[in-house]
This record gives sequence, structure tokens and C-alpha cells, in this order.
Amino acid sequence: MHQPLCLLDSWSQENNEVVNKWKQLEGGGGDALTRDQNQNHSRLIWCSSEFHKLLRKIQGIPPIADHTQLELTVAYNACVCSIAQSQFSEAELLLMRATERVVPMTEDGPAASDPPVFWRTALKSVGNTALTPRVLYLLCLQWAIWLATCQLKTIQGFQDELLSVFETLSTGVWEEERSASRRKSSDIPLLVMDQRRLFELLQICTFIAQGAERLSEGQSSEALSGLQTASSLPAPRTLIAYTHLLSGSCLAHMSRPQMALQCYRTALETDSRCVCALYQSMLIYRQLGNTQAEIQALRLLHSTLMLPSATEPALAGAHLLPPSLLLRSQSLSSLLSVPSALSVLHSLALKCVLHERVSEGVECYLDLLAALHSEDQHGVLAEGPPLPKLPELYLQAGAALLMARRPADCMALCDEVITTSLELLPGKVVLEEPGEKCEAETGALCAEGDDRVGMLLWVGAAYLLQGHCHSHLRDWKQAVTHYTRCFNLLVKVHYKKRGCQPQIPSADMVGMQGTDLCTLQRLKGLSLAGRGISFTQTDQLREALRDLQLSMQALPECTGAGLWCGEVLWRLGRRQEAVACWEKTWSFTPQSSVQSLSVYLQEPQSGPLVDSTELRRRIQELRPTLSA
Repeated sequence: MHQPLCLLDSWSQENNEVVNKWKQLEGGGGDALTRDQNQNHSRLIWCSSEFHKLLRKIQGIPPIADHTQLELTVAYNACVCSIAQSQFSEAELLLMRATERVVPMTEDGPAASDPPVFWRTALKSVGNTALTPRVLYLLCLQWAIWLATCQLKTIQGFQDELLSVFETLSTGVWEEERSASRRKSSDIPLLVMDQRRLFELLQICTFIAQGAERLSEGQSSEALSGLQTASSLPAPRTLIAYTHLLSGSCLAHMSRPQMALQCYRTALETDSRCVCALYQSMLIYRQLGNTQAEIQALRLLHSTLMLPSATEPALAGAHLLPPSLLLRSQSLSSLLSVPSALSVLHSLALKCVLHERVSEGVECYLDLLAALHSEDQHGVLAEGPPLPKLPELYLQAGAALLMARRPADCMALCDEVITTSLELLPGKVVLEEPGEKCEAETGALCAEGDDRVGMLLWVGAAYLLQGHCHSHLRDWKQAVTHYTRCFNLLVKVHYKKRGCQPQIPSADMVGMQGTDLCTLQRLKGLSLAGRGISFTQTDQLREALRDLQLSMQALPECTGAGLWCGEVLWRLGRRQEAVACWEKTWSFTPQSSVQSLSVYLQEPQSGPLVDSTELRRRIQELRPTLSA
């Protein structure tokens, strides 16, 4: 017996040296491990190699009863390293092989190849012996593999065994392990990861993953119950914050927005870096119509996303298996996803512009454009949902600048759009009904998937905004010129219904068609209205009446065209027609809300305006005359 005991001491010492070396690097390196991920990975590979080499030595001789605890400990350490490197299949095979060598020693019984059946057999075979803790630690690692590979149904089917086994573990074995650890450390094979921390981590991560899955399946009540239980478990604050966050999502799905908001606040109080709670709060405020709170949440979300990336809080003894390794389900990833900082900044800019906080919106747009140019220079692409294309952002920013009474800056951005796109414009565009193929031989283009169609509309919008700017500056000649350039560009576009010849689009087609046709009709209506209004300022009333009537045909909801058309009719002495035109304009119900439109497609708020109060006074004065 002397030789085996010497081997046991030697192998225990070798195991403990690797464990102590890792913990020294892990604890002493601290932030250095975080800063240098490559170095951390190299250390992990080294530890894994050492544990696997030692395990091969131990398993190179027949199983010996005195070696079993050491063998299972080394197997545990090797498997932890394999799981940390996402080598799940290798780790699972190693776990089962190591357990198989030990289980027959305590009770004869067949080992199953199916993991859940295998572990039930192993637990029954090992019984209540000195090997029980080590086998249970290996079962913890199997649990970690199931969790990391999103086998939640397997965990659910094994839930009763896990809970009953670990109730036993938590009531006695932890203390026995601590007592043993106070004995001569060189005599006890050490674990590379604290087993109690591992169990606690697995327990809360399982609740979180199952809650996310149930929530995605519409089982909000069941998910909420489990998450509320998880929120009281011992765990890092990041994971506790996740339980409050997902609880809030459950309550939001159950139409309890105020309670959901309270959960999101609790998540942020628990972990201020839980940006998803900010994002979900913003969505709730949007749902409730609380625009000011939504803007505030967007601003806070953007500033938080712009902070240097904070690392996951260090878990004592849990660096090897961080929560992010165990929480990999698609359902959870979707619930925890947030837009990129630039996407949030764009939403903030647009929301401010649309809700009378124009100066703030302008600053956000300018910051956004500066950030995009900076990223272009460094070859960095923004993450998250795609932003609108750059010409679209220029036009939105230009419209915001015009609202802020900065027409020169607006025209500069529009010039940028025009100069970069004008030479690429096609000579003719046909917007085809869905299902039609492009007529390549005629040079016609499909609207969908062709950037040149978008370019034509962007250039048209740029000319439109420049017309608005000259109107704001009361330069009527230049305003007419730019509105005319916009209109002349747009008439190149024809719409082709299936089986028919291409034709000029009309307003009644817009409701059934896509964004391109809607944008085209709005640009036509607004450019004709702008030109007609400009003609009124130079007393070219017949030209003005023509354009304003055409504008109303292209865009019946254009209020400015309707009111100014009535004004021109009034000046031409056609007062009854003027009254009818005004009343029809006031009674018209727009098909789309202002907020659903791109900001540059909205009617301008600068330039000459008609006072509706004055028009109603005229109508009242005219009524007695008409009655007489």
C-alpha cells in the first residue's frame, strides 16, 4: 500500500499547485486579467492542460478506492476549464467517464449513455457515502453544460432530483467541506471553483433562463413567479438586476405598466449598469404617451451607453464560469438587447424635433452626424439596428435646422446630398406593382432594392428643403427655382400597374402602395404648394392658383395648399369658391399622423402662413351678404 499512498500525495500536491497557481493569477492579477483577455485565455489553456494531463495519469492505472476522491476532484477541475472554453461535448464525455470509473465500486449497476438517465443511475449507485459530495459537484457541471447549451427542458425534467439533492448538499456537505479545508491543505485535493458559488450561480441562472423562455412563449404569470423567487437568492447584483428586469417585462406583457416601471427602477437601483432596464422604461413611457419621460429616458440611455464598457462584476471563485457563459438562450438575448448608442441618439433627436424641443434635437442630430463621420474615418461600423442611410439623416437634420431658424446650415446639408447623388440619378424610373419584374431593356427600375430610386427622392427632398429655406428668407425667385427643380425631378417617376402602361402616380394610389410612392406624392404636393405660395407673394395669382390646385390633387391633406388656394380665390374675387375651399381643408382628416412621417416630409412651419382666425372672420362677414 505504500506506493499508492505516495502517488496519492504526489497527485494531490500536483493538483493543488495548479489550483493555487490559478487562484494566485486570478486574485493577484485582478484587473489585469480583465484588461488582457488574451493573457487570461492563455492561462486558462495552461490550467486546462495541466488538469487533463494529471487526470490521464490517474486514469492510467486501475481504479483504486483511495484515489476516487482525488480522481473526481481532478475531473471536476478539468471539466470546469473545458466548460470555460465552451468545450461542452468534451466536458460532458469526461464527466461521464470519470463517474463511470467510480460508480461501480459502490454499487453494481449499468451506466446509461443518456445523460439524465446516467446521472440518476449514478446518484442511486453512490448512495450516501463519502463520494456523494464529489459526484454531486460533477452533477453541477453537467447542469452547467445543459444550461450553457440551452437544454432547459432537460433541466426541467431533472429539476426534482436537482432540488432534492442540493437541499441535502446545502444543509450539511458545505460545512463538512469547510471543516476539511481547515485541515492540512496539502492533504486535501482542492477545487478550482468554489462548489457553493457554482451551485448558487446555476440556480439563479436557471431561473433567469427559464423565465425568459416562458416569457417568450407567452407564459408571463409562470415566468413572473419563478423570477420573484430568484430575486431573493444569493447572487451577484447583475443577476439579481436581471430578475427584476425580466419581472418588469412579465408585468408589461400583463398590461401592468406602472408595476413594470417599478421593477425596472429596482433593477437600476440594484445595478446601475443595467441599460436594458432604461431601454424598457423608455418603451413603457412611449406606450403611456409620456413624451417628456420618454425623452429623459432616451437621454439617460444614450449617456449610459457612451460610458466605457463596464466589465461584469468579479465573482469570487467564479471567474472561470461567468454568467454570460451560462445565459446564452436566444429568448434571453432578445429580452436583454438594446439599440446602439447612435441609434438611441437618432431616436432622441427625432423625438425632440417632433415635440417642440427643436434646439435639443438639432444638437443631437449634429452630434450624430459628427459621430458617424468620425466612425467612417476610423473604419468602424455602428452596432445594433441599422440607422437610416446618411442622405436620409442629412435631410432630417436639415429639416430640424430649418425649424430652428438656421436656413443657411440647412441649405449646406442639402447641398451635400445633391452633390453626392445628382450625377447618379437615372433618366427614368418606373415604380412597379409588387410581382412585376423590372424592364431592363427600357432602363426602368423596380422601387424595391434599388438605391437609385431612393437617391432621386433624396435629391428631390433636398431641393424641397432649399425651397423652404429661400421662402423663409423671403427670396421668392430662388424659392420658385428650387421648388421647380424638385418637381421636375419627381415627374421622371412613373407608376406601372400589372398589365398596364406606366402612368404618373396619383393620390388615390398612395394608400395601397409602399413608402416610395407615398414619399413621391408628398414631395410633389409640398413642392407645388411651396411654389404656389411663392407665386402669391409676387402677385402671380393665376400661376399660384394652378400650382395650389395641383398640390391639393397630389396631396389632399396639405393644409397650407388648401388655405392658400382659398386665399388666391378670394383675391381673384371668387369668394364663394374660397369659402368652400377653406371649409373643405378644415374638414379634411389626414390619413397619416404627422409623427409617422419623416420630418422633412412635413409641412413647413416657417415662411408665409395664413391666419385661420382671419379667414373665419371673413367667412362670418360674407354670410349675411350671401343670405341677402
